[in-house]
Amino acid sequence: EEGFLEIETPMLGKSTPEGARDYLVPSRVHHGHLYALPQSPQIYKQILMISGCDRYYQIARCFRDEDLRADRQPEFTQLDLEMSFADPDDVFAVVEKCMVAAFEDGLGRAIETPFERMPYAEAMDKYGCDKPDLRFGLELHDLCDIAAASEFKVFKSVVAGGGIVKGLAVPGGAKFARRELDKELLAVVQPYGAKGLAWIKYEGGSHSGAPAKFFAPEQLAQLNERLGMQDGDVMMFVADKPKVVNASLAALRNELGSRLGLVKEDEFHFVWITDFPLLEWNEETNAWESSHHPFTSVNDDDIDTFLNADTSADGGLGSVRSSSYDLVLNGVEIASGSIRIHDATIQQKVFQVLGISEEVAKERFGFFTEALSYGTPPHAGIAPGLDRLVAMMLGHDNIREIIAFPKTAKGMCLMTGAPGTVDSKQLRELGIRHIEE
Repeated sequence: EEGFLEIETPMLGKSTPEGARDYLVPSRVHHGHLYALPQSPQIYKQILMISGCDRYYQIARCFRDEDLRADRQPEFTQLDLEMSFADPDDVFAVVEKCMVAAFEDGLGRAIETPFERMPYAEAMDKYGCDKPDLRFGLELHDLCDIAAASEFKVFKSVVAGGGIVKGLAVPGGAKFARRELDKELLAVVQPYGAKGLAWIKYEGGSHSGAPAKFFAPEQLAQLNERLGMQDGDVMMFVADKPKVVNASLAALRNELGSRLGLVKEDEFHFVWITDFPLLEWNEETNAWESSHHPFTSVNDDDIDTFLNADTSADGGLGSVRSSSYDLVLNGVEIASGSIRIHDATIQQKVFQVLGISEEVAKERFGFFTEALSYGTPPHAGIAPGLDRLVAMMLGHDNIREIIAFPKTAKGMCLMTGAPGTVDSKQLRELGIRHIEE
């Protein structure tokens, strides 16, 4: 109805760096060479835009060899689409129509549009993550200035060392027993690297809890105001590196939302998260990585910064935003997309920043960079994950519940026993020799 053509793209392609590991298929005819199963039809659909097919879609099977969890399977299905001469508003409009139709036809539910929009920076500031569940409040607040002025040495040292202190007010939380605060809720934040969870109760106009004595009365009043404290509430804090603080408090917020019955279970709250960082610094490899994938365009306002920044950790690349967007439903990312790079110069710069040499880039996707040079229309796309969407619609936390033949957390099929061994003849035909570790 929207003028899209349904086009199938190859399942047997070439390995390209898109964020996760590829599933590889050895070639019988070309020994030593391997196909890769698609993580997504990304490059193919961009080449379709270059070829003059301006609206493409496909119900695509995708494969990613990554660690599994409740919302991931090694193979999954997505509604893949791409549009030429489109901006984010065009993509949002099409996807919102699809969601309205899916919920009306599938559940008999009316979904209001347009969906809310929120920049990535705001989502991280208020909710500690880029996929916030907006069915309840419990917003996070930066408390660095108050913490630095206090006598609480733990907080002061964290701020002095470049870390942050954030907290939230828990309505009615003063009723929590010490066991809940010091053990159960602490256990929620520890997996994310938090070394502790500080808290102060506010009851009858007074404050209690170990950290309270290190704050002057006017500082406690500032905390009350900043956090919106009411009598009977408890304030909770985490102090550490920004990544640890945000991840820890995001998990704590979700736990409290569920524990306190704040989540409106019968509500579907969509939000577009926009303006993601273009790159993320990997401290283990000391290198930049794409936040989405290496074909995501730079935000127009940040192009000069991107082209002139050096590739060091503090060379300015961390502030560069991308023209990307995610669709989040009730705290789960169900679609991810972006404006694509249509300028060969910027694409080459992205490869350079990611440490992909000209030789490697030419070998892996020289066909794509060559296609860019022939004149590429601005284009954009997105790919809602159908497994996640159906699971959300039916109220399941795990997508295995809505897949006919799901894999286990270790990627095994309990029915067939896959992955399995093959006989030596098949291996010889493929030029493969198994090496015992």
